Amino acid sequence: MAVAALLVAALGTACGSGDAGPDKAAKEKAAKAAGAAGALGAAEKAKAAQQARVVAAKKWGLRKTPLAAPPAPKEKPHITTRDGFEVEDQEEYPNVFTTIPTEDKVVFLTIDDGSEKDPEFLKMMQELKIPYTAFLSDYVVRDNYPYFKQMQAAGVTLNNHTLNHRYMPGLSYEQQREEICGQQDTIQKQFGKRPTLFRPPYGNYNQDTLRAAKSCGIKAVPLWNAEAFTNRMDYREWDRDLHPGDIILTHFRGKEDWKGTMPDMIRHVMKTVTDKGYAVARLEDYL
Repeated sequence: MAVAALLVAALGTACGSGDAGPDKAAKEKAAKAAGAAGALGAAEKAKAAQQARVVAAKKWGLRKTPLAAPPAPKEKPHITTRDGFEVEDQEEYPNVFTTIPTEDKVVFLTIDDGSEKDPEFLKMMQELKIPYTAFLSDYVVRDNYPYFKQMQAAGVTLNNHTLNHRYMPGLSYEQQREEICGQQDTIQKQFGKRPTLFRPPYGNYNQDTLRAAKSCGIKAVPLWNAEAFTNRMDYREWDRDLHPGDIILTHFRGKEDWKGTMPDMIRHVMKTVTDKGYAVARLEDYL
């Protein structure tokens, strides 16, 4: 009986090893086929998305179709505070920067405050698939939260630009904390998510600003290296040009403040960006 048992065991092992080879090969072949099909599917989707962009670009009056951004980096860039933008004990506070360190030929579009609520702008950005990040001040947003909920539903991240857009260095620490934490609470209440990014009004801050921001849960303070209007771009650098990773600032403004609409501003921004060979990428993908 012992011999019989060993024989059965041996036969079982032989059968098992004999089947494993073809099964494994078949599985590997199927996996490769699925991977190839997935890659082909992704390529077809990217091609279809770009074709849709071509149509949208013509519809919205863009002379050139916006370039597609590369995939989000697998490893996030190492970001530090820009030289000259430090406060005392800067290493204890969120980093302040104007450009993301990257070799990708991309820039990042950010839009501040929330005064203008142009439905055509929402439609334009969604159809063109241009990513952007919003920094909201509650005093101009609170009359129409649903507008920004539409924005959020389209994938836009809503971040902190204080409650009342006050000059932060002129306030005490407690007043600054109220402005920043108060807006954190408001955004969480209205939109369901507490921001991690903060932009001080006018780009002005001091040590108390960053200390207050950190206490409110802020992780980073993106400023900007270029500013967009309906008829021009202003630049921070001496060469008056765009660079890989530059953050572009613009505002929610309309004809009351500009010689044009927000779609006009986007047309001008995208002409500049595309002519220089840049794509607009999603800021959060690099943070």
